[in-house]
Amino acid sequence: MWDDGVTRYDFGPEHPMKPVRLELTMRLVEDLGLTRHIELAGARPAGESTLRLIHRPDYIEAVRRASADPRDTDRWHGLESEDNPAFAGMHEAAALISGLSVGGAEALHSGAATHAVNFSGGLHHAMPGSAAGFCVYNDASLAIARLLELGVQRVAYVDLDAHHGDGVQEAFWDDPRVLTLSVHEHPRTLFPHITGRPDETGDPEKAPGSAANLALPAGTSDAGWLRAVHAVLPELLADFRPQVLVSQHGADTHFEDLQAHLLLSLDAQRAGIEAAHDWAHRYADGRWLALGGGGYAVVDVVPRLWAHLTAVAAHAPVDPATPVPESWRQTVYALTRESGPWRMTDGRTPKWLDWEAGYDPADPVDQAVLATRRAAFPQRGLLP
Repeated sequence: MWDDGVTRYDFGPEHPMKPVRLELTMRLVEDLGLTRHIELAGARPAGESTLRLIHRPDYIEAVRRASADPRDTDRWHGLESEDNPAFAGMHEAAALISGLSVGGAEALHSGAATHAVNFSGGLHHAMPGSAAGFCVYNDASLAIARLLELGVQRVAYVDLDAHHGDGVQEAFWDDPRVLTLSVHEHPRTLFPHITGRPDETGDPEKAPGSAANLALPAGTSDAGWLRAVHAVLPELLADFRPQVLVSQHGADTHFEDLQAHLLLSLDAQRAGIEAAHDWAHRYADGRWLALGGGGYAVVDVVPRLWAHLTAVAAHAPVDPATPVPESWRQTVYALTRESGPWRMTDGRTPKWLDWEAGYDPADPVDQAVLATRRAAFPQRGLLP
């Protein structure tokens, strides 16, 4: 799912979410020859009725006003903060990104596609009534809501961003048809600070066990992250049996990203993509909507990771040892005056111990895993 208009989602030159990351990703997809294996599709911007599946009418109106005149903001809607400063055309750009995610979801439902990718999406912090965390409209929640509207009974959402997927959890907190699984840095050290702890497991009356949060300590690297992911997510997905898997692949877990404190290599992030692809085929009959998300190392990390995401979804994976095309490096220099990376890898070969190999009570990662298993698994009738 792509439209050049997504690069107009632009909070300004001093903001860390730079739209050039999207342009560079699409150019890398093209220069790697991946367009031979995918169908490029556009979609109309999400309209009022679609946006209202998640967002309040007063908030949508506030975004429209701020979009027409960035001076016309309302602090109650989060549009005058440093994270989410209003900009001209904000509503149109955010609605377009949401429309692409919703369009991808509709393609899965109709059978037009089994996998769909919108790396401009994954804006998981936006709340029903306010912008938050660089996110204006919550395209992930809107795509899930559209699937439910179309009659899908079970949707699983897997969030692999460094930050908690709080907006999606909030949107479906009391809906047993949606299982939200978030793997993130612990909120004691990272935004949004107030949500994302293991004891958040869904509305205790309406949807117990509909959420699981794996809050990892700052400094977690490849082996710990992959061990944790595989110790929690597959069992919950197998129990839930989703009809569609929606996943968010924020690039801000990387060791070069300055907005978080996780230390993953590109190779471990790619392993997370491959795991999500496997889960889609194993648990959701192959129906997979994959989204982007955070990511602020806009040259060295984001384009390579999301090019890998596109390639895996296209069943045309790129060998990590592949040299980055020189044509793309020239584009990088023309747009950013940076040189760009040389290969599609950080040179790591991630390995990890399965949870069944044993639990180390002194390991902070294992402590985090056990906290999540103890909180979430019994809610679904599983042993922790």
